[in-house]
Amino acid sequence: MILTRTPFRVTLGGGGTDLPSFYQEHGGFILAVGIDKYMYLNVNTPIVDDKIRVRYTSSEMVDHVDDVQHTTAREALRYFGVASGIEIVSIADIPAGTGLGSSSSYLVGLLNALHTLLQDQATPQKLAEEACHIELEVLKKPIGKQDQYMAAFGGLTALDIKPDGKVCVTRMDLNVDLVESLEHNILMFYTNEMRDATSILKRQDEATRAKNGTVVKSLREIKDIGLEIGDAISKGNLRRFGELLDTHWQSKKRLSEGISNPQIDAWYELAKQNGAIGGKISGAGGGGFLMLYCEENKARLREVMRGAGLRELKFRFDFEGSKVVFDVVSRDGRLAHNHRRNNHENGLTLAARISA
Repeated sequence: MILTRTPFRVTLGGGGTDLPSFYQEHGGFILAVGIDKYMYLNVNTPIVDDKIRVRYTSSEMVDHVDDVQHTTAREALRYFGVASGIEIVSIADIPAGTGLGSSSSYLVGLLNALHTLLQDQATPQKLAEEACHIELEVLKKPIGKQDQYMAAFGGLTALDIKPDGKVCVTRMDLNVDLVESLEHNILMFYTNEMRDATSILKRQDEATRAKNGTVVKSLREIKDIGLEIGDAISKGNLRRFGELLDTHWQSKKRLSEGISNPQIDAWYELAKQNGAIGGKISGAGGGGFLMLYCEENKARLREVMRGAGLRELKFRFDFEGSKVVFDVVSRDGRLAHNHRRNNHENGLTLAARISA
C-alpha cells in the first residue's frame, strides 16, 4: 500500500483573486499557510480481482473507472490511465465543506500516491499543475488555484498568479520567533456550519465575468490588501496584519451573498469586543472556521467564543506539503497493476486503429 499525507491550508490574504475570471484580467495574489491537519490517502492494488474500490463518506465498488461516482477520484484515475484494479481509502482530520481546501488536498494526495505507484516521483509544482488541470479544466469547477498549490507545497507561501495562469511560488523566509508569534496569535473556531463553497464561488465567478463593479472593485482591494499583509508579516508587524484582516473581511463580504450572515457577524463582533484585532471566515465563506488574530487576552477570547458555542481548532503550521509517508507495494500487486495498465493502453490503441 501507499499512504500519503497532505495538509489543509488557511488563507491569510488575497482570497478570491485566484479565480481565472479575476486573474486573467488583473493577476492574482494569495498568501496562505499549510497547517498540521491532514488528508490521508491509502492506495492499494488488489491481487485477486480487478475491482475499483473507493471509500470516503460513502463506499463504492465498481468494475470500471467510468462507473466511479467520486468525480475527483475518477478523473485522477483516468488521468493516469487506470481503468480497473485499484483501492482508494481516505481519512481526514477535518470534514469537507469547512473552508480549508479539503477537496484539493484529496486530489493532490491521490496524484502523489499514483505517481508513487508508477515509481515516478513528482515535484510539488507538477502535483499542483496536474490538480489544477483536473479541477479547473476537466471538471470545470468554479474555483481558483490556491488550494492545489498549498496542498502540494505547504508552508507560509505566496502565490503570484499571472494573467496566463502561471503561478510563481515563493516561500516566506521568516525567523523562528516571528513564525511562532504568528502561529500563536491566530486562533481558529469552528462555526458548526458546513457549506457548499461551489455555489458561493460560482456566483462570485459569474459576477466577475460580467464585470460587476462592486465585485471587481472588492477583489482588487483584496489583492492590494493581500500584498500589504505579506509586506507587514515579512517586516514583523503582526499587529498590522491583524488590522488588515479586518479590512479584508469587510471587502470579502461584498463579493457574494452567503459569505456572511447575521450569526457570523454577531460572532465576529463578539470576538472584536474581547481581544480580536481582526479576522474572517475561512475559504469561500458561509460557515466553516472563523479565523481570528489576537495578541492579548487570548484566554478571555477563548472563553467567550466557547460560551457562544464555538469549538477551537488547535493547530501548528505545516512546512512539508503533500508527502508519501508509507510506500510498500507488494511484488504481485505491482505486477498486477502493470499488467492491467498495459492491457488498458493496448485496448485504447486497438480502438483508435479500428475507428480510424
